[in-house]
Amino acid sequence: MANLCKNIIETFTIVNETKVYDFNKCLDFIEYQGKLHYGQSFKICKDDIPTIYKLLIYMIRDQKVAEKEHLNLTKGILLTGPIGCGKTSIMHLLRPFSNHKSDYKIKTCREISFEFAKLGYEALQPYTKKANNQQRLTGFCFDDLGAEQQIKHYGNDCNVMAEILISRYEHFIENKSLTHITTNLSASEIENLYGNRLRSRMRNMFNVISFDTNSKDKR
Repeated sequence: MANLCKNIIETFTIVNETKVYDFNKCLDFIEYQGKLHYGQSFKICKDDIPTIYKLLIYMIRDQKVAEKEHLNLTKGILLTGPIGCGKTSIMHLLRPFSNHKSDYKIKTCREISFEFAKLGYEALQPYTKKANNQQRLTGFCFDDLGAEQQIKHYGNDCNVMAEILISRYEHFIENKSLTHITTNLSASEIENLYGNRLRSRMRNMFNVISFDTNSKDKR
């Protein structure tokens, strides 16, 4: 760990009042933070670097490179990949690179479902309503879409994540509120679980970035 970048300010230089990032130093910083949070065995796999590169370009809002990578910076991220490939950990580790417009909190879909079971529709408000002093919704990364179950609150069925995402789509159209998702579901599985109506909206809301289907289980 001694040779890795330990502080995010080591990953960029200032040129004409603009941050210019060194991708290799960014990888060093991510790996250093990964070892701190997930243990000394944490290591960035070579095969995952193209995926991390796209995510990093999105986070630092590099418009020119984003266009080359076919990324739309006004949309959120739908990060897909096999179970255990590192989707959740990389979204945690990339947060320091996000700015105030693209910052996000991470919440598991299972946690949200349990909140709904306990509190009912009131539990959905932090994800679907903005405060009076907010121009847009709080940014969220909903982790592990599909892992939640159909939860009942006093017998009231609700496809919780579908309700949240449809509400956030309306805010996305209205004020560019950003949403991110991690999932191991395929497009057809998303449609089966949440319906065609939501899937069509998700096409407009998200840049799809994928880990390789053969990416190793890192747990």
